[in-house]
Amino acid sequence: MHRKSLVLSLALSCVLLLGHGKADAGTMPSEGPTATRLVTGLEGAVGSTIGPDGALYVTEGIPGRISRVDPHTGAITTFASGLPKRVNPDSPFGGAVDVAFLGKTAFVLVTLVSPDVGGSDVDGIYRVDGPDSFTVVADIGAFNVLNPPTIPFPFEAKTGVLYALQTYRGGFLVTDGHHNRVLRVTLDGEVSEVIAFGNTVPTGLAVSGPTVYMAEAGPVPHRPEDGKVVAFEPTSPTATEVASGASLLVDVELGRGGTLYALSQGDFPADAQEGSPALPNTGALLRVNEDGTFTVITAGLDQPTSLEFIGNTAYVVTLTGEIWTIDGVSDPPHGMAH
Repeated sequence: MHRKSLVLSLALSCVLLLGHGKADAGTMPSEGPTATRLVTGLEGAVGSTIGPDGALYVTEGIPGRISRVDPHTGAITTFASGLPKRVNPDSPFGGAVDVAFLGKTAFVLVTLVSPDVGGSDVDGIYRVDGPDSFTVVADIGAFNVLNPPTIPFPFEAKTGVLYALQTYRGGFLVTDGHHNRVLRVTLDGEVSEVIAFGNTVPTGLAVSGPTVYMAEAGPVPHRPEDGKVVAFEPTSPTATEVASGASLLVDVELGRGGTLYALSQGDFPADAQEGSPALPNTGALLRVNEDGTFTVITAGLDQPTSLEFIGNTAYVVTLTGEIWTIDGVSDPPHGMAH
C-alpha cells in the first residue's frame, strides 16, 4: 500500500461544511436522471443506511451524532448523540463513519478515535441504547492490534481504518480499508477475519442472500482498472471479480429488483499527492452489467461516499456534507440483475 489507503486519504481531504443543515433545493449536472439536492450542512457525514421506519440515517463524525433524514422533505432530526467525536475536527473522516440496524436497534461503526491516533475511545461497533447512551459491542481496534494483516503490505495505523458496516446473519461485516480485509463481528463482540486482500482498499458492502458484494477503490493513483466490484461468500477464502473500470469506487448497493449499483467518487488528479480526493463533480452512480462493465446512470456527482435506495430513488451522501436524490433509477432490461 502507498502508505495510506483511500480512507486515510479521506481523512486529509475535502472542505468541511459546519452547522446542522436544513433541506435545500438544487440541481447537479448529469448525463442521465437528474440529481436533486435534498440536504446540506451535515458535519462530517460519510456513512448511511435505511432505518426500519423507512427514513435515512446518516453518521456525522465531527459532533459524534446520528441524524435521521426524512427522505421526502429532507427534514433533519437528531436520532442519537454523544458518540466519540472525530479526533481531528479539521479532518473529514473518523469518529462515527457508518450505521446499520438489526431489527429496531441501531449500531454504529466508529474509527480513528483510539489512543494510537491521539484519541481516548474504542475503535469498533457501538450499540445505540438511547438518545445519548451507547454500549461498545466489539473492540475491533484491539483485535487489529493483536491480529495484524498477514498479507505483506506496509500500514501505519495498527488499529486499522474501519470504513463500512453491514448486517449479516445476525451479526456484522466490517471493511477495513487500511488493513485490506473484511471482518465478521458477532453481537457477543467476537471478531474474526473473513477474507483478506492485497492492496485493493475495500470500501462499501452489500449483501444478497449468502453473497457479499464489495467495492474496491484500488491504491493510489486510483486508476479506473483498479476500481472493482467483487463478490464472495464468508465461507470462501477468495473473491470473484464482478465488474471493473471505474475510478475510486466507494460503495456498492442493491437497487430495486436486485440490480447492483456502484458509486464512483470520480477522477483522481494525475499530479495529486496522497490524501487528495477525486476531482470535484466527477463522481457517478453506475449500474453493474452482467458482462463486467459499468453503465453511467448519473454523472457529475461531487465527491460521493455512500449510496442507499428507497424504491426507485437513489440517495447519495457526499464529502461536502450533502445528500442528493436521483429519481427514476430504472432496472435494466433483460434481467441484468445480480
